[in-house]
Amino acid sequence: MRIALADVQVPFLRGGAEALSEGLRAACRAAGHECEVVTHPFRFAPPAAIRQAMARWRDEDFGELSGYTPDLTIALRFPAWGVRAPRKALWLLHQHRAAYDLWDRLHAQAPASADELALRDEIHRFDREALGAIANRCTISANVSARLARDTGLASRPVYPPPALEPLLHGEEPEPYVFFPSRFETLKRQSLLIEAMRHVRSPVGALLAGTGGQWHACRELVARLGVENRVRLLGPVDDAQLVALYARAFAVFFGPFDEDYGYVTLEAMIAGKPVVTCRDSGGPTEFVVDGETGFVAEPEPQAVAAAIDRLWGDRARAARLGAAGRERHRALGITWSRVLEALLAAEGPRCA
Repeated sequence: MRIALADVQVPFLRGGAEALSEGLRAACRAAGHECEVVTHPFRFAPPAAIRQAMARWRDEDFGELSGYTPDLTIALRFPAWGVRAPRKALWLLHQHRAAYDLWDRLHAQAPASADELALRDEIHRFDREALGAIANRCTISANVSARLARDTGLASRPVYPPPALEPLLHGEEPEPYVFFPSRFETLKRQSLLIEAMRHVRSPVGALLAGTGGQWHACRELVARLGVENRVRLLGPVDDAQLVALYARAFAVFFGPFDEDYGYVTLEAMIAGKPVVTCRDSGGPTEFVVDGETGFVAEPEPQAVAAAIDRLWGDRARAARLGAAGRERHRALGITWSRVLEALLAAEGPRCA
């Protein structure tokens, strides 16, 4: 089968979405299919650029790509699902959240302009029409499916993607640090762990890996709170370093706000580490069972600190929670073969 993955590209920004599309392409090829990722660049602003992106994908026709016609086109991110194609499936990473669940948050300080309000309505219409026309609708998590149903009334099936690092992850003798690898952005909430470290009573530190728009703000926060001796911002790390940091951590913190999915949660579980997440973290709460594979805390520094202290104070229990997390991941059966089975199906869930 010839498969085209319709996606967008944000130049010079790489994260879980890029890892997912590359992983799906590799899985398709490993299963004997021809597969390519076909992208257009995406700009988050101004509104005219988003309108242009929607129009570009509406006009895009995958019925013929330089003499080749895909047997299946799988759309991943907004607005790529507007593409015309003989047969389409959806594996939704997330909607354009700025026009949906993040709208009030983004406009809390300044009301939206008339043009922004008009664009929001245009995005809603675009999604209802384009997504409603796809029979086989899958998402990457129950959280994303719930958002889609709430926002558009469309049903979908959660299909979890496996982490690329899975074959390399393992556990070693834990050292006294909590690990938090992620892109430094506001919604990832590195600041929550940094602030929590002021309240941690145990003799442990926090290591945060990654880069992003909030890296400098977090560095300033570390200095302002005077926790330089407890918090280290490692910057970018390669895969070998990432695996080693997971292996030696005594726990992993991943408490973003309403995360779509969150590879960090599963990577930690595969490495046998207990995970501390938050009640409003979205995707991670689909995997972390409070008191069984980690702790689900309130998104407050003191609550996160208390969870870290509980784990360090009873390291035998922490080890049991980590082992239970590893077993929970195995029981879920998150594999590329299951992903392909779902995405290559002729039909998917339809809205009643």
